[in-house]
Amino acid sequence: MSLATLRQQIDAASSPSQPVRLLAVSKLQPAAAVAGLAAQGQRAFGENYVQEAAAKIAELAELGLEWHLIGHLQSNKAELAAQVFDWVQTVDRGKLVNALAKGRPAALPPLNVLIQVNIDDEDSKHGCTPEQVAALAAAVAKEPRLCLRGLMAIPAPFPEAAKRQAAFARMQALFTDLAAQYPQVDTLSMGMSSDFAEAIAAGSTMVRVGTALFGQRPSP
Repeated sequence: MSLATLRQQIDAASSPSQPVRLLAVSKLQPAAAVAGLAAQGQRAFGENYVQEAAAKIAELAELGLEWHLIGHLQSNKAELAAQVFDWVQTVDRGKLVNALAKGRPAALPPLNVLIQVNIDDEDSKHGCTPEQVAALAAAVAKEPRLCLRGLMAIPAPFPEAAKRQAAFARMQALFTDLAAQYPQVDTLSMGMSSDFAEAIAAGSTMVRVGTALFGQRPSP
């Protein structure tokens, strides 16, 4: 799918009062592919692996792109992640909050943070429980080198539409509660290539799309 076509579909699913940002998921894609989308106007890109991303970010530094970590973050890679990314969407435990705050260079703006929620309680997925969101949010908000921006989730790909929509609705309710407590919270990151329209209908403000843009990604 072309970038223009995808944006048209996102705009069609969005309301004028709630614009939705596109995060192009570029994990395992070469820097040239990212540069090609950047030339078409795409500015925000999502990566899963810190070291792979760090090299890509350095190679494309002159383009002034916005980089999001959307993969699970190991504590021993938190310092590097805090140095090279603009956003980390996968904060799911207090240890990461401390490590990212400590690792964020003073010369850079505060690191934008999303709390990842395991909304369907899947054993195969990372993320905190819904009940842990409040404590994690408070921990992030206390760190001057971090900026709490909202929530992120990867709901289970249930074949039943009602189950998918229920998960999105639970995330939207959590997000609404969080935004009521923290005025800077403005981002609900959910929805991917196969379900972004459903996610937008449920209140997503950012969709993460890779396959629809780049095609099947290469093997790692």
